Amino acid sequence: MSDLRPDTVARMVAEAKEHVETLPVERVAAEIEGGEALLIDVREEDERLLEGALPNAMHVPRGMLELSADPASPLHREEFDPEDRLILYCSSGGRSALGAYTLKRMGYAKVAHLDGGIMQWKRDGRRVEMIGFD
Repeated sequence: MSDLRPDTVARMVAEAKEHVETLPVERVAAEIEGGEALLIDVREEDERLLEGALPNAMHVPRGMLELSADPASPLHREEFDPEDRLILYCSSGGRSALGAYTLKRMGYAKVAHLDGGIMQWKRDGRRVEMIGFD
C-alpha cells in the first residue's frame, strides 16, 4: 500500500500559487494598458457568454492550453512565445493558477495569473466585453 495521499484541487491550486506570480486587478490593468502582456482567458466558451471577457483577451480553454503553448504540438498557436509576458485568468483564479504553473514548467518564465479572476475584475468595477455567438 502506498503512503502517497491523493491530491485535491485545493492543494494543487495552493501549490501552483506558490510557484507563479499572482497579480491583483490593478497590476493586470496597468500591464494591459501599457501593452506589456498577452492576456489569456482559460475559461470555457459558455462562461464567456454568461460572464463576458476582459477586453482584448485571447481565448484558450484550459483543456487546450498545453497543446496551444507547445511549439512541437500540431495545435500550437503562434501567439504563444516563451519570451513574452503572459497573464492568465479564469472565473475566480484556480484554473488560471494551475495553467500558469503548467506554462512555467513548459519554459514560460514571465507567466502570471489574475488573483480572483474575472469575478474580482468585475467587483473592482473594471470593464468587460460581452461575447456573442459567432
